[in-house]
Amino acid sequence: MRDDLPGLRALLSVARRRSFTAAAAELRVTPSAVSQTVRTLEDRVGVRLLARTTRNVTLTEAGAHFIARVEPALGQIDEALESLGELRGRPSGLLRLTMLRTGYTDVFRPILTRFLAEYPDIRVDISIDEALTNVVAEGFDAGLRLGHTLDRDMIAVRASVDQRIVVVGSPAYLRSKGKPKHPRDLHAHECINLHKITRGTVDRWRFVEDGKDLEIAVDGRVVTNDGTLLVDAALDGLGLAYVFESMVRDHVAEKRLVRVLDTYCPHTPGYFLYYPSRVNIAPKLKALVDFIRRGKGRRANGLAT
Repeated sequence: MRDDLPGLRALLSVARRRSFTAAAAELRVTPSAVSQTVRTLEDRVGVRLLARTTRNVTLTEAGAHFIARVEPALGQIDEALESLGELRGRPSGLLRLTMLRTGYTDVFRPILTRFLAEYPDIRVDISIDEALTNVVAEGFDAGLRLGHTLDRDMIAVRASVDQRIVVVGSPAYLRSKGKPKHPRDLHAHECINLHKITRGTVDRWRFVEDGKDLEIAVDGRVVTNDGTLLVDAALDGLGLAYVFESMVRDHVAEKRLVRVLDTYCPHTPGYFLYYPSRVNIAPKLKALVDFIRRGKGRRANGLAT
């Protein structure tokens, strides 16, 4: 068993990441080392566990059955090792997190240095993903997402103040097309849309008028699933963008973008750290939860206590 552990961990990482390169980054070795370690395990058990092609890697049927039985056991080993860290008063281990790019930029990046300084035995693996990741199925300890997107069976810890939505366009675009005075005027504008990976749909733009929600189905020639590209397209004069205020604050201050429809723009629930409901939370995750609740690294648009 001791000799097989590296192979088991490598196999599990490849299965989760569906990539030797991504698994190598997680394990801090080379892709060739991961491949060789898994091949050694396969030779030892006498069964092919991974199906390899030039483009991707997947579990064979035998590999899937094997991982289903091995993964819980490895999880118990990791928990046992982490409990030793708890006994000496120092949470330890790899903390796997998934989050939006904007969540990383606005919320997590400002606290990361201080968190790692306070907990030197914890390592952090951050995956940027615009989809609403199933943290259990994908093997993450926790995620960071906007409050209105979370499942009710998740434990949610507030990590930021509520976010303000704004509509922005470049001065050149607004000179050409004019400023919309009411959300319904957006039907006459090029609107840069956000494509939701999880639903395969384009979001409607939500506004508030006289205390009531108003949703507008806008149209435009540019659609993306990336918030940064939304801002870039607006800067390039390709249309109006519906984004978080924090994403464009500097551009607005420098007059490269202009806000419109402010009277109708809503606030939305801020970011929350979310994780599955568990009786015993891992010490490494509890350390992050407590750190966020203490509000360390807080800034004006960042953490809230």
